[in-house]
Amino acid sequence: MKLILFFLLVLALAGLFAWVADLPATVTLNLPEAQAEVSLLVAMVAIVALIAAVMIVWWFLKGIIRSPEQLTRHFRSRKRDRGYQALSTGMIAVGAGDSGLARKMNSRALQNLDPSTEPLLYLLDAQTSLLEGDHAKARRKFEAMLDEPETRPLGLHGLYLEAQKLGETRAARHFAELAAKDAPQLDWASRAAMEARTAEADWDGALKLLDRQLATKQIAKESYKRQRAVLMTAKSMEIVDTDPSQARSLASEAVSLQPDFVPATLAQARAAIRKGDTRGAGKVLEAAWKREPHAQIGGLYVHLRPGDPVQDRLERARKLDQWKPQNGIAARALARALYEAGEYADARKTIEPVIRTEPSESAFLLLADIEDEQTGDQGRVRHWLAQALKAPRDPAWTADGYVSENWAPISPVTGRLDAFEWRVPVEQVLPLVDGKPVGAFEYDATVPVIPQIEGDDAIPESRPHMRVDDVTLSSDEIEPEVVTASDGSKDAGTSEPASVKEKPKAASAAEMETAEDKPDRPGPPDDPGPVGPPPKQDSPYRLF
Repeated sequence: MKLILFFLLVLALAGLFAWVADLPATVTLNLPEAQAEVSLLVAMVAIVALIAAVMIVWWFLKGIIRSPEQLTRHFRSRKRDRGYQALSTGMIAVGAGDSGLARKMNSRALQNLDPSTEPLLYLLDAQTSLLEGDHAKARRKFEAMLDEPETRPLGLHGLYLEAQKLGETRAARHFAELAAKDAPQLDWASRAAMEARTAEADWDGALKLLDRQLATKQIAKESYKRQRAVLMTAKSMEIVDTDPSQARSLASEAVSLQPDFVPATLAQARAAIRKGDTRGAGKVLEAAWKREPHAQIGGLYVHLRPGDPVQDRLERARKLDQWKPQNGIAARALARALYEAGEYADARKTIEPVIRTEPSESAFLLLADIEDEQTGDQGRVRHWLAQALKAPRDPAWTADGYVSENWAPISPVTGRLDAFEWRVPVEQVLPLVDGKPVGAFEYDATVPVIPQIEGDDAIPESRPHMRVDDVTLSSDEIEPEVVTASDGSKDAGTSEPASVKEKPKAASAAEMETAEDKPDRPGPPDDPGPVGPPPKQDSPYRLF
């Protein structure tokens, strides 16, 4: 396109000059002593040439006049380029962990750049100081950044990270609050400010901060609903004893935001119970149970009215089992209610299928209680308790390795919001032998039917065998001691021994081998006997 325009411009100028040349016109120049007459084309060419000459002379004179400034600008540009090159190399060295090169490039950048116009020099100096281990100098550099609006968020972030490293939680929260106030769009500042408010149980402030995060589009709509439900549940749990009406309102709104959030449902039901509306609380728990059974929902529903007789609790447990038949959670709740009502046979029939399909620690413990009350067989009780130790643990509220029976809005380990999850706690890692974990639970279908051992069929108590040590006997001990008659009997002829006192005989080698190779007599099947501690092994690691 530009080429076409240039061609058209040249064509227009050529046509203009051709048109001027064809004009029968002259230009007369009157001088004091002479008169010159030229054609119009020559006059135009002379004027254009004169203008071009003037422009060339002006450009030359201007270049001479401005040459010192241009030379200064040229050297300044070269210096700035060297400074930015050193700054770039220094930042790369910081990322690579080369503190020596970073310090060298920092000094070179300071020689070529002005820190007041290039704030990255503060960052390079601070990061280099951190690599060198000089945290005090790094903090001073971060504090210097607070004076400039451009570098203030960077300085606050650096001070926040340093405070966290030193364990200064209060200072870290202070810097995060300042950063969130100055720049609400900063994700790290909003997150840290949220942790600070939740750690102080400032639920109203946390809700306001959450609304501000949604307004600045820092958080998705679904995450906003979830966190708002968590915060409102936490506030409801805090004020349920002082203001049950508001607590119920907050929990109801949390349930509307997250219908499957069990803590919100429990908080709503407890607030209704506290207010005296047990019927409303029952409807809330029934609706939640029908959506998804939960152990805590079932437990609260069974004990809906404190002080109710066991038969009323049993009736509510039967309803749970009717709504969710063949469900392990419902069966455990019903078995517990049957046990508390004294119906041990029905409780056993209810819990035994659960042990086969969904073995758990609480199921075996309940079966041990039933066994103790129904038969009083301590051997069976110990057996079920041993099975409970090896069975999978029951689900609980866990957060960052911390296990709790009750839900909490934040993790007690990290302070993270909405950290607790209802799941089976992490089990201890077991050693493998032949591809199987040692001590892991393996259900035996024949275990529930254990014949009771009575009378002469009882297995005698096991006793450790006797180990015979090496015995060395003297000749006096080997020869028997002979006691002869009195002197008056010498004439009677050959004397005969009146009595022989024998010493204990030494055990033979065959008997010793038999005693050593003889296996231990096993104890009763329901009593494994004392188990000694495992042998100590030297650790390959050096402990400081």
